[in-house]
Amino acid sequence: MIPILRKVADACIHASARISAVALIFIMLVICADVIGRTQGHPLYGSHDVVTMVMVIVVFGAMPLCDRTGGNISVDLFEKKFSPGMNRVLDIVSSAIGAMFFACVCYATFESAKISKMLNLSTNLLELEKVWFQYSICAFCAVSAFGLTLRFIELSINFGDARRNDEAV
Repeated sequence: MIPILRKVADACIHASARISAVALIFIMLVICADVIGRTQGHPLYGSHDVVTMVMVIVVFGAMPLCDRTGGNISVDLFEKKFSPGMNRVLDIVSSAIGAMFFACVCYATFESAKISKMLNLSTNLLELEKVWFQYSICAFCAVSAFGLTLRFIELSINFGDARRNDEAV
C-alpha cells in the first residue's frame, strides 16, 4: 500500500513542480514583454497583477518538490553529534509538524477563499478573481501535506526514507 501511495504522491509532486515551472516561464515572458514595451513607451497593462498572482503558483507549486528532495533549509550543525535514532526521531517530528503546518495553511486559505468569493475580491487593474489563486494555494498545500504525511508514515513504520532512495526523484 505504501509504495502505491508513494507513486501517487510523487506524481502529484512532479505535476505541481511542472505547473510551477510553466508559471515561472510565463512570468518571465510577461516581464520581458513589459520591459520591451516600456522601452517603446507602451508598458504591458496589468503586468504587475499578472506577475503578483502567478508568483503564488510558482512559490506554492514548488514547495512539495522542495520538501520531497530535502531542499528546505536545515541546520545540520548538530546532526553529526546526534545518534542515528535521534536524527530519525527529529525527521519524524519535523515531518509531522510540516504536514500539520501545510494542512493549516490549506484550511486557512480555503476559509479566506470563501470570503474572497463572497466579496468578489479581485486584483486592481485586470480584476483577476483572487479566489482561483487561493484555491491553487490550497491544492499545492494539500499536496505538500500529503507528501509530508506519507514521509511521516514511512519513517514511523521503518519503511525507509524516500529522500535517500536512489529512485526517489
